[in-house]
Amino acid sequence: MTTVEAPTSHLRENPFELAQQQLRKVADAFQIDPNLIRVLERCKKAAVVSIPVSMDDGTIEVFERYRVTHNIARGPSKGGIRYHPDVTLDEVKSLAMWMTWKCALMGIPFGGAKGGVVCNPKRMSRGELQKMTRRYTSEIINEIGPEKDIPAPDVGTDPSVMAWIFDTYSMNKGHSVLGVVTGKPLNVGGSLGRLEATAHGALYILREAAKKQGKSFDGMRVAVQGFGNVGSYLARFVQQDGATVIAVSDSSGGVFNPKGIDVTLAL
Repeated sequence: MTTVEAPTSHLRENPFELAQQQLRKVADAFQIDPNLIRVLERCKKAAVVSIPVSMDDGTIEVFERYRVTHNIARGPSKGGIRYHPDVTLDEVKSLAMWMTWKCALMGIPFGGAKGGVVCNPKRMSRGELQKMTRRYTSEIINEIGPEKDIPAPDVGTDPSVMAWIFDTYSMNKGHSVLGVVTGKPLNVGGSLGRLEATAHGALYILREAAKKQGKSFDGMRVAVQGFGNVGSYLARFVQQDGATVIAVSDSSGGVFNPKGIDVTLAL
């Protein structure tokens, strides 16, 4: 049996401490009640669970997983699940806190949450990923739900992972519960445009930033660091807007061409 240990941190700064500092800075600027800040600077709940999974070669690996709820004052908590070898509890806590702010700023009636599993999905088969996801769902079955906490895709997870969570949760409840996760495939209640939604958000921000500087995408040279779901769609969108994508990279390497890259062929 092999246990996948959680790393101390792969970041230069502790992300949760950074999120707390940001909150205090805003509190000082807007003179927010210190009593409220003492509540908001902490997460409501953090669960750490070990997930034993039978791998394709017959060995058992034990993965550590987290699910953090920051705040539910505005409604059920909401946030993605990431599969990554370097994910840490403090990283997940900070992302849960930031999710609370994002929902509040957009007027969406949800609180913030986040989840993570310490694993390398790129080195796991689809069968291993499915077994791990279903076991993960079973472990947090009483923590999630449409009225409690709603997971979503994040780094290392995709619509298939959401479908496995939906199916496992629904089997335990005895009926289909479409609202348990977002980011599902269209044929099981997913939303049109969800897959490329984050890239669209980045595109809109870049458009506005360029406009404020008196620039446009026409003739702009762009490098995209991170060529997963978000980065690949963003590269296509800026290329369609007239930019020249000269470099793309991901965890396995990168491609550079000063004359431009055909993003579709680079996928």
